[in-house]
Amino acid sequence: MKEVHFIAQGKGGVGKSTIASFLGDYLKAKASGEQLHCFDTDPVNPSFSRFSALNPEVIDILNDSNNIDSRYFDGLIEKLVNEEGIAVIDNGAATFVPLMSYMAENEVPPFLAENGIRMIIHVPLVGGQALDDCITGLVQTLNALQAEVVIWLNDFQGVVTKDKPFEEFGVYKQYKDRIIGVVHITHRNPDTFGADIKEMTTKNLTLTEAQNSGVFGLMPRQRLRTVQRELYEQLDQIEFLATQRQPEKSEA
Repeated sequence: MKEVHFIAQGKGGVGKSTIASFLGDYLKAKASGEQLHCFDTDPVNPSFSRFSALNPEVIDILNDSNNIDSRYFDGLIEKLVNEEGIAVIDNGAATFVPLMSYMAENEVPPFLAENGIRMIIHVPLVGGQALDDCITGLVQTLNALQAEVVIWLNDFQGVVTKDKPFEEFGVYKQYKDRIIGVVHITHRNPDTFGADIKEMTTKNLTLTEAQNSGVFGLMPRQRLRTVQRELYEQLDQIEFLATQRQPEKSEA
């Protein structure tokens, strides 16, 4: 593959699978000519695997004793090296520490780079009481792995702030050379936008699929289109290999 996107955060309930569906939907639409591979490594709640429009493959990492066996990540890495295209991997909170340890011990980021594969880690942050735990997960990721990172600020539990914008947080200032983008999922009216997003994710639909499914009425589709446009505009500003336009060939 040319580029792999891991969604990782040690704190549960922060919207990892929803963000994986947003990212997969975006790459499927924008990375024309590239085959999209999606994987779900969450043994407890494989929510991402239910988004059938993205055809995610479940990576079974439980041994016969129903315990996580990090060696089972070997098969995933081999797929990333041997397959063509781009990948989105959703990693559950239960597998966060085993995956971080596996990738650090096996030097996965430089190994992928040696094989011509760019690795990007997407880390969700939510506001409210969970923010400090999310920051801890972000710092653990940045300390464990030398990889580029995209931050997703998810305001659904509260605005991600400590009386200042994220760009003024100490963690951002310390690691800003490796943070290649920040995507903001803004807080919207929970009675309209919130209800639409909840229904969409409950039905395991991507943003594109929801707008074309006939499940939603005219105004819900308009609201989902607004959310999609806002996310896509932000993702367009991040230099993913998968979505870079190829230079036009000059005529001889």
